[in-house]
Amino acid sequence: MSNLLRTMSVLACCFLLFAVYGQPAFAKQPNIVLILVDDLGYGDLACFGADDMETPELDRLMSRGLRLNQFYANCTVCSPTRAALLTGRYPDKAGVPGVIRQVAANSWGYLDPAAKTLPDYLKATGYNTGMVGKWHLGFKKPNVPNHRGFEHFHGFLADMMDDYYTHRRGGVNWMRLNEMEIDPEGHATDLFSQWACDYIDEQSKSEQPFFLYLAYNAPHFPIQPPADWLAKVKNREPQLDDKRARNVALIEHLDHGVGRVLESLRENGVEDDTIVIFTSDNGGSIPHSQRNLPLRGGKQDHWEGGIRVPTCVVWPNEIEPRQSDTIGITMDFLPTLCDIAGAEVTDSVDGVSLKASWLDGAQAEERTLVWMRREGNRRYQGRCYYAIRRGRWKLQQSSPFEPMVLVNLEEDFFEETPQAAEGKIANELMNALQRHIQAAGRVPWQPPTSQ
Repeated sequence: MSNLLRTMSVLACCFLLFAVYGQPAFAKQPNIVLILVDDLGYGDLACFGADDMETPELDRLMSRGLRLNQFYANCTVCSPTRAALLTGRYPDKAGVPGVIRQVAANSWGYLDPAAKTLPDYLKATGYNTGMVGKWHLGFKKPNVPNHRGFEHFHGFLADMMDDYYTHRRGGVNWMRLNEMEIDPEGHATDLFSQWACDYIDEQSKSEQPFFLYLAYNAPHFPIQPPADWLAKVKNREPQLDDKRARNVALIEHLDHGVGRVLESLRENGVEDDTIVIFTSDNGGSIPHSQRNLPLRGGKQDHWEGGIRVPTCVVWPNEIEPRQSDTIGITMDFLPTLCDIAGAEVTDSVDGVSLKASWLDGAQAEERTLVWMRREGNRRYQGRCYYAIRRGRWKLQQSSPFEPMVLVNLEEDFFEETPQAAEGKIANELMNALQRHIQAAGRVPWQPPTSQ
């Protein structure tokens, strides 16, 4: 009789927890697929207003979960945003204020070897951790994927590819399977999609949850869609010039690849047990005919078009399909996903958990956000430029050689009439920015001289 009473007591507790929290007391950890694309403009999906484009897979994904209309990349270029994603820190506080390149004289970051990464945390909580695609955070140990928390890596260590079919950068082959150099044939988007499906196929056989970080090169230049995809776009949209048609075709081809990955989740019966996140590392490149409309600016700018990115989170039966204007940023993924997975974050992070906002629609607290980028060449000369936002107010520059300007984003959404950086609000933001710069200055961003 006592055993029966104990069983009934456990069941009652489970029912109570379900009633309070809206989920089973012993819910299984969800799988996580985090898709990061490269240079996708805010206005370059059909569901975000691109009337010359067909992106059915991503449109459907956006409609199935939480579409985040005020989500930001941590930087206006590649490496810093990727560092923020993996560490939960601001890029300069992770040691990556600018783009990491294979030529040391033109490299502007070194991922802090002491920083714990998202796959580190998830692996310690029972996850298998895999990465497919573009790494762009280092070429040597310790800053390669298999030494920064990923048990499996199948992808490209460098930044942009000189060619989507030959997969070189500056004549060097950076394609790897874990730490082994490989030389596969095919368009990089097709390869990364297939390798992601292979990983899902394998991990779905296990009871162990998995984390897949899928980082595409597309639609980063060179704008090189497969010939049949370009022909289809030109036939359907004859009014487009060649430059725009190529960009549309490259994104539509990417959309198809993402669709293959989502289909793999369905075929393996793990779709309902998987969180899918889709986002971009920065805004679209205007010189390459990418679009960030209706926002001003693009890649390399601190105008909204350079840092606000199309983003969604899909978790069947847990996240209600809806749109949200809650502000988030790439570095929030680490604390949020650790919160969901039950991983205790022991490192110092700058991101915040958005779990309550994602699951329950809770309004995130107002906070101050900073953007920065360091770059070389004659345009930047190795210097930094910054932006900072608090509530409706944003102080920014898009070059280290231009003055800061102040924008009220509620009254001037399109940033058409920026004000001089004067007065109480501008001074408060400048002081907050200075404190950030002082804190970030404690983290080295160049490798030791022995490397």
